[in-house]
Amino acid sequence: MRRRCSTAWLIALGLLGVTLGAQAGEETFTATATVKTGGGATVTAPVTIVVSRWMTAEEAGQLAAAFTSGGPAALRKALAGKPPVGSISIGGGEPTPVRLSLERATDKGRLLTLVADQPIVHLGAGLPGAKPKEGYDFAVLDIEVDAAGNGAGTLSPAARIRVNNGAFVVEDYGAELIRLAGVRRAR
Repeated sequence: MRRRCSTAWLIALGLLGVTLGAQAGEETFTATATVKTGGGATVTAPVTIVVSRWMTAEEAGQLAAAFTSGGPAALRKALAGKPPVGSISIGGGEPTPVRLSLERATDKGRLLTLVADQPIVHLGAGLPGAKPKEGYDFAVLDIEVDAAGNGAGTLSPAARIRVNNGAFVVEDYGAELIRLAGVRRAR
């Protein structure tokens, strides 16, 4: 299992972040997901990321507070019934609704974090359709884009989330990190 710290969530959890909110309207990004299989082969797939609405700092703060007070179960409860703010689809598959969208200014542009309250796919031993494992019931996507909307990032299609020493940690179900390359804003 792969672990990484999500900077956008770290900021939101510390309530130090600034949600830009300057991006009006729907944004669509395309990217290429790349992962190495257990056998050493490299597999790629197209990814489409749609954000219909960025959450406000207040909304993000409420979700962060729910998470810090009660962990993933409290976050899931806080997200229940909230309308999707976007979607992520891999390989032209059915889009997975995203319930949390954060954006933060960086020295290179913007860091965008999307969280789905369900896994997109469990990649185990390099194969889709691996058996789900308890606790890996979110999906987390982080991309950093420049002013033109170009960039790169990572995707954890089945993730466990937790806080460790004040940092938000994403633990991916898969052994290898899925990299997102060639990120481009479509519109």
